[in-house]
Amino acid sequence: FMADNTQPIDESAVVLTDDAGRFLPCQVEQSFQLNGREYLLLLPIDAPIEIFVWQQGDDDDDILMDVEDEDIDQIFLTAKAVLAEQNLMLQRTAITLTAAGELPEPEEDNCLTLELDDLDEAGNPVTEEFQILATCFYEDEEYTLCTPLDPLLIFANRNSSGTLEVVTPEEFQLIRGGLEEKLFDLLE
Repeated sequence: FMADNTQPIDESAVVLTDDAGRFLPCQVEQSFQLNGREYLLLLPIDAPIEIFVWQQGDDDDDILMDVEDEDIDQIFLTAKAVLAEQNLMLQRTAITLTAAGELPEPEEDNCLTLELDDLDEAGNPVTEEFQILATCFYEDEEYTLCTPLDPLLIFANRNSSGTLEVVTPEEFQLIRGGLEEKLFDLLE
C-alpha cells in the first residue's frame, strides 16, 4: 500500500518565516517574473493587528505611538486576553501580529485615521485608517489594538533555494517601476 503523494501543492497560499522562526500564512494575490526572479504579492490570511500606546507629546497632547517589537512581548498576553473576549485569537506571527477569527464590522465610531511621518508624491501627509478592536491597560499605560482597514500587501521574492524572502524597502524602491508596470498589466 503506497501513499499517494501526487497531490499538487496549493500554490494559492504560502508561509513566510522571519529570523525568529515565526510564521505568517499568506494568500498569493499575484505572482510574476521580474528581472529573472519570481515575485509574489501576498495578503496575510488572518487579520493584521497593530498595537499602539497612548503617550504624552511635547505639547501635552496625547499621541498614539507604535509599540516597539521588544515591548510587544510584555503586553502580548494582556492583548491576547482582551481580543479573546471578541473571539479573536491573537498570534505572534512573522512581520505583523495577526488575529484569527471573525472581525466585527468597522463603524465610524471605532475607526481612527493616523498621519504617518511620510509624505506622498504631492507632498501631503500619508494617512492610514484603522479599526479599533479593543483597548487595554498594562502598567498604567493605555494600549489600543487595531487592524488596518486597507489590506496589508506584502511583496516577496523566491530566492535561488526556493525560499520566500520579503522584499526590503530599499529593494522595493529599485524594482518599484517594474512592479507597477507588471501590476498594471495584470489589472488590465
